[in-house]
Amino acid sequence: MTIKIAPSILSADFANFGAEIRAIEAQGADWVHVDVMDGHFVPNLTFGPPAVKAFRPHVTTVMDVHLMIAPVDPYIGAYAEAGADILTAHLEAGPHIHRTLQAIRGAGMKAGLALNPGTPAEAAEHLLDLCDLVCVMTVNPGFGGQSFLDMTAKVRRLRQMIGDRPVHIEIDGGVDPGTAPRLAAAGADVLVAGSAVFRGGSVDSPEVYGRNIAAIRAAASSARAAA
Repeated sequence: MTIKIAPSILSADFANFGAEIRAIEAQGADWVHVDVMDGHFVPNLTFGPPAVKAFRPHVTTVMDVHLMIAPVDPYIGAYAEAGADILTAHLEAGPHIHRTLQAIRGAGMKAGLALNPGTPAEAAEHLLDLCDLVCVMTVNPGFGGQSFLDMTAKVRRLRQMIGDRPVHIEIDGGVDPGTAPRLAAAGADVLVAGSAVFRGGSVDSPEVYGRNIAAIRAAASSARAAA
């Protein structure tokens, strides 16, 4: 799988989301990552289904919606209706994760499974046939701009367990040109980056987004090729 860069719009200009989404896509973003937080499962509050529905017309690539909420199941239909292409739920968010992943696929979306830093790779082993993506958190979820926690060994173990299944490994938290290479070499193929993409740019200077995206992609791709 080729390296995909998924900028997190949590780091975008909240007053200008439509233009920000169009700008990052024009500058090379492969996916658009939307972080949904409920102030309960994580200590922050962000976007609900109406906001995600408002983003949808501006996204021409893949809208990758990451639910950091609990419970998940009552809201799956709402995020499907809002237009999510991929819906990711945390293993730690509820007791019946098989049911959750089945419901996500049943609603017509691809199913993602997120693992907090303290959750071992082995916790996902019996869920992989229900997953299209496993999201490895490299920060404790809740806020952008946190320090990176090295989960390289977890990524390597997940890639071994996934084998030839068509399952993406996504990294979320602290991704930049310095941290991306080790994760890509270990088997990650989707890199979520917030501040590392949006830092220094704006809708009036979108070429900065392009340079930031290209730098992360180049660092990760080179490490993947050398692995």
